[in-house]
Amino acid sequence: MNEPELLREPAPDALRTTAIGDYLAWLDRTRDLAFTGYRDLHDWSVTDIEGFWSSIWDHFDVRTHTPYDRVLGRRDMPGAEWFPGATLNYAEHALRWAEATPDGVAVLARSQTRGPLELTWGELADQVARARAGLRRLGVGRGDRVVAYLPNIPETLVAFLATASLGAVWASCAPEFGARGVIDRFSQIEPTVLLATAGYRYGTKDIDRRDEVTAIRAGLPTLRHTVHVPYGPGELTDTVAWADLLAEPADPSDPGFDPVPFAHPLCVLFSSGTTGKPKPIVHGHGGILLEHLKNHSLSWDLRPGDRILWFTTTAWMMWNSLVSGLLVGASIVMIDGNPLHPGPDWQWQLAEETGATLMGASPGFLMACRKEGMAPAKDHDLSRLRQIGAAGSPLPPEGFRWVAEQFGPGVLLNVGSGGTDVCTGILQGGPLQPVWAGEISGPCLGVAAIAYDEQGNEVTDVLGELVITEPMPSMPVGFWGDTDGSRYRDTYFDTYPGVWRHGDWVRFTAATGSCTVAGRSDATLNRGGVRLGTAEFYRVVEELPEVDDSLVVHLEDSAGGPGELLLFVALHNGSELDDALRKRIATALRGALSPRHVPDSVISVPVIPRNRTGKKLELPAKKILLGAALSEAASRDTLAEPTSLDTFTTLATQRSAHAAGAVRQGVEQH
Repeated sequence: MNEPELLREPAPDALRTTAIGDYLAWLDRTRDLAFTGYRDLHDWSVTDIEGFWSSIWDHFDVRTHTPYDRVLGRRDMPGAEWFPGATLNYAEHALRWAEATPDGVAVLARSQTRGPLELTWGELADQVARARAGLRRLGVGRGDRVVAYLPNIPETLVAFLATASLGAVWASCAPEFGARGVIDRFSQIEPTVLLATAGYRYGTKDIDRRDEVTAIRAGLPTLRHTVHVPYGPGELTDTVAWADLLAEPADPSDPGFDPVPFAHPLCVLFSSGTTGKPKPIVHGHGGILLEHLKNHSLSWDLRPGDRILWFTTTAWMMWNSLVSGLLVGASIVMIDGNPLHPGPDWQWQLAEETGATLMGASPGFLMACRKEGMAPAKDHDLSRLRQIGAAGSPLPPEGFRWVAEQFGPGVLLNVGSGGTDVCTGILQGGPLQPVWAGEISGPCLGVAAIAYDEQGNEVTDVLGELVITEPMPSMPVGFWGDTDGSRYRDTYFDTYPGVWRHGDWVRFTAATGSCTVAGRSDATLNRGGVRLGTAEFYRVVEELPEVDDSLVVHLEDSAGGPGELLLFVALHNGSELDDALRKRIATALRGALSPRHVPDSVISVPVIPRNRTGKKLELPAKKILLGAALSEAASRDTLAEPTSLDTFTTLATQRSAHAAGAVRQGVEQH
C-alpha cells in the first residue's frame, strides 16, 4: 500500500508542553524508562502491561482505602482480575479537585430549555454530598440500582456521582427514548430509584414526556421512589422533589465516599439494542477510573484548568467520557438540545463562549460544516482550542483536510474509534502521534489492538477483524444477570478463544502504524469472495454535492454468484436521482475504488436509518430487504428517526411482489 498523506507531525515542543510529555519525563525519573516515541511507548504498554498500568496508578496518584496486592491476579481473557485487594471510589477521584480549587469552575451547562448555568468545584461537591444523603434517606445502599431518564444537565451529573459515592449502581437513558426502549434497558437491572424530568425543549419545540415517565414507572415493578428533576415544562406527580432530595447537608461524620473493590459495578451501559434486547454492560469503579485517567490526560491532553466540550446524550458512552474530564481537573461543558439549532454554528459558538480546549464532534457534523462552507476558526475566537476529537463513525480524508485547513498545525485532530463495550477509545491519536489523512493514528496506550484474518493470524495492509490480544482494565466486569458468563463470552470471545473480537473491520498500515475502520464486520460486503468495507463507499458517494447521506447493502446470492449490491442515497434539497447522477455515482466509485464497488441499483430514500448515536444501520436494512419484519430487524425506539426503516419495508414488499410475479410469468410461459 502507498503511505497515506501526512497532514501534521507532532509539535516540536510536544515533550515539554503536553501531559504525555510530563508522563514520559516521570517514567524516566521514577522508573528509569526512556522511550524514543509513541510507537516505542505503546509497545511497552502492551507487553509489560503490569508495569504500564501500575505506572498509570502511581502517576495519577490513585487514592485507595486498602492497597492492592498485585496488578493482575489473573491475566486470562475473559476473567482478568485487576488490582485485587484495592478498595477505592470513582466519585472520590472525580471530586478531589474541590479540595484544591473550590472556587474554580467545574461545570458549564448550556441548554435550549433554560439559561446558562455554572457550578464551582465546591458547589458540585456540596450538591453531591446532599444528594448522597438524600439517596440514603430513600434507602439506597451499596449494590442498589439508581436509574435516570434525564438529559445532559448538571443534576444528572450530581445524581450519578452521589450514586457512585454510595457504591450503588448507575444507569441512564436520554429522555428522547420512548418508554418501551427505556423499560427494555432498565427492567434488566431492577432499579429501586428513578430520576426523571417531565419534559425538555428541543430547538424551539417543547417536548412533554409525562406519559412516557408514567409508562416507565409502571414497567419497573422494583421501583420504590421516583425523583422529579424540574427542567422542562410540566410536573410529575407522586414523586420526591429534587429540592427535597438535596434539602439536607451531609452529616459531618460521613466520610463521603464508600470504598469498594476495584471491579465493583459503577454503571451499566447498554448496547444499542438495534436488533435485540440491549446488552447490559457492567463497568467497574477501578477500570473506568484508571482508563479515563490515562485516556483523558495522555491522549486528549486534558489538565487542570482545561475545558472539554463534547455534544452527547446520557444514553451514549461519550457521556461517561465527558463526565470523566473531572478526574483530571478539567471543567466539563454539558450541552442539551438540538445540536444543529439554530444551525451547525451553534456548537462552535459554544466552544468560543466556554473557552473549550478540547471540542468533540461527530464526523457527520464536521463534514456538514465543510459542505456548508463554514469557517469556524475565522468566525469565532477559538484561540484556546488545542484538540478536536472525532468519534462515532469514520471521518473521510476530506474531513481531515478541512480541519487542517481551518485550524492549522496548532490544533490537533484526534480521530478515534472505541465503544460502549470498553467505554473508551481502542484506536486514537494524541500529541505524540502524526495525523494522516483518512487514518486513525494508531492503537491507544495499553490497548493491544491488531487485525486478524479468519484463521486468527495477524495481518497488516489488508482488512481484518479488530481484536485485542491482552486484557485492559475497562473491559466489562460482565453483563448484568449473566451469572455463568456465557453471554459475555459469546459476545466477545466466540471467534478467537482468549482474544477479544470487537466487531469492527479494520486495516492497519504497516508503514505508519495508523489504521482505518471500514465499518462493522457483520455489515461488510462479500462480493465475489472479496470483502468490502462500507465506509469506503460512503466517503466517495457523500463527496458528491447532490448526496447528503448514503447506505450500502449487499444481498448475497445463495447459489454463490455476485449477489446484488444496493446503494441508498438521501439527496440534498432540490437534487434529483436521474440517470446522469446514477452514472456519476458509478463513475466515482469505479475510479476511486474498483468495478466491484459499482452498485447494481441506486435508490433514493428520504432519510438514511441511523441509531441514536449516529451509526448507520446496514444490517437491519439488509434483514428487512431479505424478508424480516421491521419489528424483528430493529426497535423503533433505537432509531434516530423512528420512520427511517419504513421505506425499506415498502421496498421489500415491492421486491417480493415483483419476484412472485416473475415466477408466475415463468410458470405460465413454461
